[in-house]
Amino acid sequence: MTILERDQATIWHPYTQHKISASPFVITHGEGAYLFDENGKRYLDLISSWWVNLHGHAQPEIAQAIYQQALKLEQVIFSGFTHEPAVCLAEELLNLLPKEFGKVFYSDNGSTAVEVALKMAYQFWRNQGEKKRCRFIAFQNGYHGDTFGAMSVGKSSGFFSNFEDLLFSVTMFPYPATWLGDENVFQNEQHVLTQIDDYLQQYGSETAALIIEPLIQGAGGICMCRPVFLRELERLVRSYNVLIIYDEAMTGFGRTGDFIACNKTNTRPDIICLAKGITGGFLPLAVTVCQDKLYETFLGDNFTKALAHGHSYTANPLGCAAALASLKLLQQPETIMQINTIEKVHRDAVNSLLNDLPIEMPRYCGTISAFDLKLGSEYGSKYSIQLRDKFSEQGLLIRPLGNVIYFMPPYCITEQELRSAYEIVIEEIQGVFV
Repeated sequence: MTILERDQATIWHPYTQHKISASPFVITHGEGAYLFDENGKRYLDLISSWWVNLHGHAQPEIAQAIYQQALKLEQVIFSGFTHEPAVCLAEELLNLLPKEFGKVFYSDNGSTAVEVALKMAYQFWRNQGEKKRCRFIAFQNGYHGDTFGAMSVGKSSGFFSNFEDLLFSVTMFPYPATWLGDENVFQNEQHVLTQIDDYLQQYGSETAALIIEPLIQGAGGICMCRPVFLRELERLVRSYNVLIIYDEAMTGFGRTGDFIACNKTNTRPDIICLAKGITGGFLPLAVTVCQDKLYETFLGDNFTKALAHGHSYTANPLGCAAALASLKLLQQPETIMQINTIEKVHRDAVNSLLNDLPIEMPRYCGTISAFDLKLGSEYGSKYSIQLRDKFSEQGLLIRPLGNVIYFMPPYCITEQELRSAYEIVIEEIQGVFV
């Protein structure tokens, strides 16, 4: 049997309707910005393999770091034990984050990092005797993961209708998405802020935290908001003494053009969730980072106030070693230059996309760009699948989110590769719709 036949006989793939979906591509290896299938065809990975690959596939420095660590320690229980890679990574992350952050809690994926953040926020108030603070605020179309807490704060993303009866109540507000040429952005932002203010006037003393994907919503459609909105949002929420959680699972590690969106917006949430690119795409790892003021409320003379959460692979030494190697690469001048170059290409491309194309709302932020096709927006729509297949035929790995086409390439992509990809995308869209 072939690999594909064996796959189809044994595997249930994520976000896949197997009755109608095409067969998956069999990938044999990767190199730099490219993936190669079993027939030797290469695909330019313009979505960083679900947004995790920062520096390119089979990156040798990260692979070597994992190998060296595996020769010393592959895994150890992290309750009552510690190890150097975990300590070094926590120190490195805290050095790169605003000084207010003081503690790192390890987990293994973005959903869990969010789950930990929600638990932290909820228990923070309970540990101080404020048991009425059980409300959470989130934003429409936000996506925070697939565990039950993460689904609850991301239930408006459209992926979780089958589980709605099991989710806890969360109050949703519009995300003030904007784009190039948006003339109503200020009014939209003020409308959202007014709605939140009205809500907090009534329920502020019962609200534990607000959670948001800062600057860019991911799976909800690569929607983008302005830094000024996040600063005004922070000022407003702080006035009601409500905690702020930034879900930076996707926006972290240079994706917005800065190390994290928190830095780019000059805002200070209480909790930050980091995942996806943390190991450069090599191994599962995530962290939930909090300010010292939160951590201190969990200290006590017995277990009652402790955070009862953990995983078998918490702070896995191999994952920590990969993350340290990835962070070293991320801080190199060459990588910073690449991030700036990618943003420049995005800016040039999206500013010219409206010419004779059936698209709208072109937008970019750092290494991410997107635009909407003027057609139905449902996930897995006929046109989005048709375009995805055409992109694949041309050697481009792009997965439209409904009517949203987006680019999120690894940082090793060259300027010419990215510009050529835009040319192919424009040509294919013209072939389908013009």
